[in-house]
Amino acid sequence: MLRLSRTARLMLISVVCLILLFMYVPLFVLILNSFNESQISGWPIRGFSTKWWEFARTYKPIRDALLNSVLVASGSVIIASILGTLVAFAMKGFTFFGKGTVNILVVLPIALPGVVTGVAFSNTYSNFLSPTGFNIGYFGMIVAHATFCIVMVFNNVFARLRRMNPNLQEASADLGAGLWQTFRLVTFPQFRTSFAAGALLAFALSFDEVVVTIFTAPPGIDTLPLWILKEVGRPNQASVVNVVATVVIVLSLVPVYISQRLARAQENEN
Repeated sequence: MLRLSRTARLMLISVVCLILLFMYVPLFVLILNSFNESQISGWPIRGFSTKWWEFARTYKPIRDALLNSVLVASGSVIIASILGTLVAFAMKGFTFFGKGTVNILVVLPIALPGVVTGVAFSNTYSNFLSPTGFNIGYFGMIVAHATFCIVMVFNNVFARLRRMNPNLQEASADLGAGLWQTFRLVTFPQFRTSFAAGALLAFALSFDEVVVTIFTAPPGIDTLPLWILKEVGRPNQASVVNVVATVVIVLSLVPVYISQRLARAQENEN
């Protein structure tokens, strides 16, 4: 077992603390500024107020953007959960030509820069589908988000399937259970925690996405990150932007936290 000297431990702790401060102090300042009484963000804060929260709560563009973010993320998660799970079962249970290529193609969207994915979908929608009469619109944004959400579900489910005991499915079949009954009573309970964790991470990823959304959102449709991007250059909107950004932080933190708890519970079960 590697043992560090006292000096090395102190240096390591100092570096970690500095990195954490660098990462999270700006978020803390942003959250504090959402309660800034002034219309323009600044430091130090001279007075605190919740008036910008009240304004954001009743401001229709923000409410519409929040609804769009939730709808797009939910639609993306549904598509990603189905396709990611099916691909995971195919990769685990079958040997076929091009299996390695399929694995790369599933993981590739998360590795590609968002601007590349956005431009690709934008060109497809505007140059190929629209001229033929297919105005995919809102659904196209959901599909674009689903492409990079699939990998979240796939990775979690595939990792769990590799650790599952196939004898349980065989025993279920020997006892007369059908394919669906075996899946519902034996297979799914074994990977449902990983499935839920992957779906929550996919929701958080889609909810925060802005680059792909810029290229695929229909005219007049904003998600919360897209609304922030449009308003951040307006000094008079700074306090409201801080409120919306704080909401995005909280709504993104919740599924990530739950997914981590589910993953930890899965490890304890094993």
